[in-house]
Amino acid sequence: MDELRLSAEQLRWICDPADLPFESTADVEPISGISGQEHAVEALRFGLEINAVGQNIYVSGLPGTGRESLLKQLLEEIRPACPLAPDRCFVHNFEQPDRPSLISLPRGQGLLFARRMDTAIEFIRDDLGAALQAETVTRRRKAIETEAGEAIDAIGGPFDAELRAADLTLTTQQVGELVRPAIVPVIDGEAVTPEDIERMQAEGKLSDEQLADMEARMAEFGERLGDIATRIQAVRRKAVERTRKLFTGEARSLLMSATGDIVDQFGDAAVGGFISAVIDDVVRRMAGDGAGDGDFTRRYRVNLVQGHREDESCPVIVENVPTMRTLLGGIDVEIAPNDQAEASHMTVRAGSLLRADGGYLVLEAKDLVTDANAWRALMRVLRIGRLDIVPPEFEGPFPSPTLKPEAIPINVKVVLIGGPAMYQALDNSDMDFSNLFKVLAVFESERPRDEEAARMYAGVLARVAQTERLLPFHRTAVAALLEHGTRIAAMQGKVSLRFGRLADIAREAAFLASKEYAQQVTGDHVRAAVQRTKKRADLPSRRFLELVESGTIRVAVTGGVVGQVNGLATSQAGPLTYGFPARITATIGAGTAGTIDVESASELSGSIHTKGFHILGGLLRHLLRTEHPLTFSASLAFEQSYGGIDGDSASGAEACCLLSALTNVPLRQDLAMTGAIDQHGHIQPIGGVNEKIEGFFDVCRDAGLTGTQGVIIPRSNAGDLMLRHDVVEACREGRFGVYAIDTIQEALALFTGEEAGAMDTNGEYPAHTLLGRATERAHRFWSQARSATTDTTTRGARERAQGTNGSGAATS
Repeated sequence: MDELRLSAEQLRWICDPADLPFESTADVEPISGISGQEHAVEALRFGLEINAVGQNIYVSGLPGTGRESLLKQLLEEIRPACPLAPDRCFVHNFEQPDRPSLISLPRGQGLLFARRMDTAIEFIRDDLGAALQAETVTRRRKAIETEAGEAIDAIGGPFDAELRAADLTLTTQQVGELVRPAIVPVIDGEAVTPEDIERMQAEGKLSDEQLADMEARMAEFGERLGDIATRIQAVRRKAVERTRKLFTGEARSLLMSATGDIVDQFGDAAVGGFISAVIDDVVRRMAGDGAGDGDFTRRYRVNLVQGHREDESCPVIVENVPTMRTLLGGIDVEIAPNDQAEASHMTVRAGSLLRADGGYLVLEAKDLVTDANAWRALMRVLRIGRLDIVPPEFEGPFPSPTLKPEAIPINVKVVLIGGPAMYQALDNSDMDFSNLFKVLAVFESERPRDEEAARMYAGVLARVAQTERLLPFHRTAVAALLEHGTRIAAMQGKVSLRFGRLADIAREAAFLASKEYAQQVTGDHVRAAVQRTKKRADLPSRRFLELVESGTIRVAVTGGVVGQVNGLATSQAGPLTYGFPARITATIGAGTAGTIDVESASELSGSIHTKGFHILGGLLRHLLRTEHPLTFSASLAFEQSYGGIDGDSASGAEACCLLSALTNVPLRQDLAMTGAIDQHGHIQPIGGVNEKIEGFFDVCRDAGLTGTQGVIIPRSNAGDLMLRHDVVEACREGRFGVYAIDTIQEALALFTGEEAGAMDTNGEYPAHTLLGRATERAHRFWSQARSATTDTTTRGARERAQGTNGSGAATS
């Protein structure tokens, strides 16, 4: 099967430094901006410049492809003409105090309005009272009081004279909490009380006739007293009302004089309405209604929740912690001296959506979706174009005050940054997503590996060296990074555009060069940096090799075993991937249970792995075209695997393992296989091919390379190979091999050394071939199962017949 073995030259692409048209990056013009993302740039530029409903942007791509850098660069470069948002102010709502009113003013006017109102408040608090005590006001107040006094004298004077003539006088008496006017007699020029009268009568100083006459006179004048008191009270009420109107009129006049220019200056109906409400409230308080509310002037202040300078450019807000409160804003709660929680229009705070009004809000999708409330709130704002600032849940021993500020019209463009999987998930889970995020800017993670790619790498490295003051990169270093970029891409003829990850390698290589006091960074420094990066995260891989060496994990790399094969799997450690062999076993026998996947049965397999297992059943029916059902019981298992398993890359190895168990033909343990199958036996490409080969190579190297060991891969993955130098050298020297196949028959031939077999025109395989033997064994299992079923049926019929005869004898 040498024709399936790949040559050393096919195992790794080599970039010849001599092909690069420069000596070092010192000779290269640094590339400004992001390279290799022309389509993403075009989509992002369109999304940033257009001003239309629903044209929010989703920036899709893997980290390190320059998504954030390009977005920042384009925003600075384009300086798009934004719909300039006005200043937003909240003021007290005198009709509905729990619903603060919104006032929108031209840019730069909000702060001026707040300051003008603060000046008016100072006048109300400090100067209005003194102004109402001015001489003109005092004189008019005294005139009202004098006029009222004269009117009272005119009403009560004649009555007082008649009382005196009748030896009576008018005084007041305390009745509970009330003070009432009362008529009492005058004796010897002194007003006497009822107690005095009782005492005088007891002492004989007042006869019964005198007392009766006195009471008659008091009763006569008492009937007239009510009318006199009513008339006097009316005069007093009129005087009080005139005094109140004097003060309120003067107060209104003073307030209108103090605030009139504010209304004229801003010329806004909402401002005029607010000023009018403030004046009405002050006048009401001057009239004595609500005078005991403490510093009531706080409610007249203006809360500028979002202001701008007149020359301020389009806002670009990056929200790193996108919660519901940081996006929408919130309402702070203050604890009053009486331990009551208080909130007012002055405690309303803006969130990032309001700060980005008229501009752009940049969010990481993965951070946003962690708070379901934040996601729903954002989508609602984008859908209705209004922002509702709601109070947070107030946790503590105090009740939370309710406050609902007026909704704010808002025009903001949201830029979501995330990966392709996140975009798909959002599109599937939210029906509004595609209507609100109509612009998709996709950042490619790979590009063709050509001369332009080499120039791009050199230009990016030149920029990194220049901006970060690193040593220049020799062309061998650029070539080494191109090779590493090819490995990261892991696609035939492609090179990675994840310059963030590559720049980290370049920085570490420059660090190593500086430690050696080198004049420039070379390819050796880059390769050392790559090796160090892997070593820092290879603990799981090293621990696996130790467990294999100690025999704790059983992996055979020599000999042959029936129903056992070395599959290959991968694990992640940050951005790095490591491969390792996984022992797969199969058992089979006569029965009707079919093929059982132990991983699925124990709920340790993912959906893709389960799909691959079901495809395996279709493959068996395609390969073994018997005239009867495939009747056997079999099981497949990943041995010593206690975590979840997913992916279908082991389905080819599983098929070989199952056929080995069916035919009782051993499989070579010095070979490992990776590759997915379809129902017709074609071997399909998989991911992580380099890491999987290297993982099995490391196990074989530690056990001792025999020259027969190797890995079987899909031929469609051959162009993706970018193996480590030590693996390539081992293959070049014939100590290890990599085999590329297209069909399951080729894999079986490699594993068994026998011909798999080709089906003739009658749908049969030659008897000596592997698949011929598999078909014959499947027929034998069917016959055994059929015989067992027939025996069971015959025995059951016989028992029923015997039971019937016995029953008849009993009844006869």
